[in-house]
Amino acid sequence: MKVIGDGELKGVTLSPIMAVAEIPIFQMQLAFAIGLLGVYIGWRGIIAKMTGFYDMAGAFKYLLYGIVSGMVFAVASDEMILQSAVIESKLNIFSAFMVSLLIGASESALVLFLLGRPKIVGLRSSTPYGWTLGLGMGAMFTSVLIVRLFDPQLPGSEISGFTVFSVLLSLSLAVIACVGNALISSFQGVGVLTSKRFKTFYLSAISRGILIIGLIFTLWQPLIIIFLSPILLYFWPIAQKQWLPLGMTPAASQAFRRTIRQDQRIRTAAKNRVRGDKILEEE
Repeated sequence: MKVIGDGELKGVTLSPIMAVAEIPIFQMQLAFAIGLLGVYIGWRGIIAKMTGFYDMAGAFKYLLYGIVSGMVFAVASDEMILQSAVIESKLNIFSAFMVSLLIGASESALVLFLLGRPKIVGLRSSTPYGWTLGLGMGAMFTSVLIVRLFDPQLPGSEISGFTVFSVLLSLSLAVIACVGNALISSFQGVGVLTSKRFKTFYLSAISRGILIIGLIFTLWQPLIIIFLSPILLYFWPIAQKQWLPLGMTPAASQAFRRTIRQDQRIRTAAKNRVRGDKILEEE
């Protein structure tokens, strides 16, 4: 147990484990529920419209892979960065970023291994599977961050505790973490399908490191979200229009484009049709 000085938390004796253990079970369950809500939000878009054009069972399996592996990396980020750099003050900002790059490289290596298996490449499922894999990893990372955010005794944070603002911030963290990890993993899937694995590995490792350190320090500086959000908004349409459709076979891709065109025509016709008057029939 560590005694935090007057300059940190007014002489309160506190340990990181106690800080989490004192959170009510309802708040802890809510933290994980919000983290999983990011999966639903990240599933929207073209990934939902692609149902029937790729192996849905495999996508759900990779979502579970992401949840399991994401919890391991989330705990590593919490222990090696959040506690060491902030709560225990053992690391400076540069060392914390180096650790985040190491964790990001480990995540990217696992993603590259899972998406680069011959069976997955043969099915051209690397990009949609990468998307769901990233959603699961982001959800678990978010859940751990939200648990820390709900801790009213988080050292140095003026926004921690269970408040309306912290819940709203948690929703933002869930969206950014899940969509951010999904974008990076899907980008690695593109690298697998286009034979640019190592190039995408290095870029994804750096991107994950920035995302990890940025989301952790959001617990103290929520304005960091303003800098992360535009990046995700920029790559979101690219992933929806280019990366994810790349994961379909040529025949499935042709059928998918035809279905999208028909859907747009039906929606336009339904919107522009002339509505008649109701006919009242008397018996």
